[in-house]
Amino acid sequence: MIQQDTICAIATASGSGAIAIIRLSGKNSFSALDDVFRSKEDWLSVDFKRKLVFGYIMYNQEMIDEVLVGIFKSPHSYTGEDSVEIYCHGSQYIQKMILEALIENGVRLAKPGEFTQRAFLNGKMDLSQAEAVADLIASSDRASHQVALNQMRGGFSTILKNLREQLVHFSALLELELDFSEEEVEFADRSKLNELLQEIKLEISSLIDSFKIGNVIKQGIPVAIVGKPNVGKSTLLNTILNDDRAIVSDIPGTTRDTIEDTFTINGVYFRFIDTAGLRDSDDEIENLGIERTYQKIEQAAIVLYVIDASTISFEEMIDELNDFKDHITNKDKTFIIVANKTDMLVESPPHFRELVDMETVFISAKRNENIELLNDLLLKAANLPDFSDSIILSNSRHFEALSRAFDAIESVEKGFESNIPSDLIAIDIKEVLYHIGNITGEVSNNEILGTIFGKFCVGK
Repeated sequence: MIQQDTICAIATASGSGAIAIIRLSGKNSFSALDDVFRSKEDWLSVDFKRKLVFGYIMYNQEMIDEVLVGIFKSPHSYTGEDSVEIYCHGSQYIQKMILEALIENGVRLAKPGEFTQRAFLNGKMDLSQAEAVADLIASSDRASHQVALNQMRGGFSTILKNLREQLVHFSALLELELDFSEEEVEFADRSKLNELLQEIKLEISSLIDSFKIGNVIKQGIPVAIVGKPNVGKSTLLNTILNDDRAIVSDIPGTTRDTIEDTFTINGVYFRFIDTAGLRDSDDEIENLGIERTYQKIEQAAIVLYVIDASTISFEEMIDELNDFKDHITNKDKTFIIVANKTDMLVESPPHFRELVDMETVFISAKRNENIELLNDLLLKAANLPDFSDSIILSNSRHFEALSRAFDAIESVEKGFESNIPSDLIAIDIKEVLYHIGNITGEVSNNEILGTIFGKFCVGK
């Protein structure tokens, strides 16, 4: 049910700043503004869609601030309702006083995500687009920004809506057949219905497959930094992050637990995990750290295997690497061999040619040498698609709904193969429609909406 009351909230980040924005939305937005806003321009009586007006806010017969006010008539606003945006100076006192003035004139404070929820309820966007607004706000790199932007512009929801409408048509024809069951007539063309199911199945399958990439983009590509003690793993992490994030020491076993931090390389979000040095130890706590290292490696998409180029032989490196791989389940992980401590070399390391053939990157983490080359290899290993045209699934709720829709489609197909009655097939088709509609909001309930919009910031 669409609420009719008028809401307000600060839309800019908390704290002081040069400018702050206070938003209003609802049927009484203009009258509430008129109670506190003074301007030489007679803005309320003029016909317009959107308007920008200069004036000042009054409260208890005192001028609070000079402001610009953006005025948006329904349906030409973000929410689809009459809306106002007050652009004031960023003093926390000014923001507080303007909110108090509005609340005293019958406006209430908005709940988290309520402006976007009203935009959804008023048909300005579907549910998947509304969720993309939150992802866009949370995006911290080029990749996650582009994925969220594509979804907010329609993304896969337009495709799913079209396919769902066609399936609704066939579902109605199957229901019609039930009314004429005694006459044994067929209104729904089974061959065309099967073609549509295959088309939906192909589209859903493609989206489900893209979730692995989308989830990595959203959470950050996990990169485990592993190797023997004292090869420079923690120094490498600090150098990549340009911060003293990990403790560096010549004492073996200094890093006893995993240390995680994130860094963006050319617009791609990476999550680096510094791990305990891999060795045999009698120290119970260190062994727990090594066990946790292997757990983190299982979660990583890319493994940086760090060696000390100044001391290790090629044969030792191969033995260590093979022994390490024996401890992990996924043998297909991308491994990048990082030969560190080149600053300590007085000549080319033994078996230099073999190391080059294995695409080893030679660096000095201490001197920040060749780190850019390592970054290039990380981007290459990430192997992310071109986001400008790609439709990528990154929302776990959408993934779950599409997975269930896919299972329901397979039930429909089995029903056709088994020649089960049309009423039972219609039930499975309704299951497909339900799960697809759950994504776009054509099927929703207050609990789902509360969960989704409750995660938004107030003012959006």
